[in-house]
Amino acid sequence: MNYSIRSRAKLTGWMFIAIAVLMICLFYFYPMIQALLLSFKTGAGANLHFNGISNYKRLLSDKTFITAVKNTFIYLIIQVPVMIILSMMISVLLNDSKLRFKGFFRTAIFLPCVTSLVAYSVVFKYLFGNDGLINMALIKIHLIGQPIAWISDPFWAKITIILAITWRWTGYNMIFFLSALQNIDSSIYEAARIDGASPIKQFFFITFPMLKPIVLFTSITSTIGTLQLFDEIMNITKGGPGNATLSISQYIYNLSFKYTPDFGYAATVSYSVVVMIIVLSVLQIKLAGDKK
Repeated sequence: MNYSIRSRAKLTGWMFIAIAVLMICLFYFYPMIQALLLSFKTGAGANLHFNGISNYKRLLSDKTFITAVKNTFIYLIIQVPVMIILSMMISVLLNDSKLRFKGFFRTAIFLPCVTSLVAYSVVFKYLFGNDGLINMALIKIHLIGQPIAWISDPFWAKITIILAITWRWTGYNMIFFLSALQNIDSSIYEAARIDGASPIKQFFFITFPMLKPIVLFTSITSTIGTLQLFDEIMNITKGGPGNATLSISQYIYNLSFKYTPDFGYAATVSYSVVVMIIVLSVLQIKLAGDKK
């Protein structure tokens, strides 16, 4: 009797999740498997045939792919640490009980991440144009004598992309830090103050260690997002000048829709991103010392 009841309970549970499991398999796992199989094929358009690991060998000699990887890692190495540090600092400031209008500041800083990716990218493109507001302001306050080629110069184009994604995603990560800070017992800080710990020591010996899981989480999610960077580059610089800002995701788009369609090789490049994400995520977890 008890066995029958347990069986019915299990069956009822599976009935509740069956549709969700089916949708996940249909729209997540099936496309992933098909993309993996596609990465072993070659041919123009839909005329594809298996060619073993030739596409993966091609990656090693593909100069455009190597350029895209270098550009993406420049964004990753510079932008992610800056954004994490900014998010943490802002969250600490906004968690101060003495600060007035905290709700306004939190909303204002979080607002960029709910704006349309395309819309804000286009706005940045005009702001950083040769005759845009940024150049006009810098000239007016005599910081520069002539307009900076934010979009057409390889170095400044990268800086523009980094500024754009930092502006958009800092507030998003700030929310995670702010939530974690509000869960830290205030009595810990009170005890530290009684012992004579300065605010700086409180941050490095209390706040930062307790925020370590959030630092790891935001680092991994930001790494994944940066490796998939597409909208900003597509709408601000279009990968130029001369592939100077080309990202891996934009290269995948070009292989699929801009150049002669090569879906097999595009799938191969896509799976290279998967490998990078796995490797970097494992490294970050190891460096953080997280054994769970």
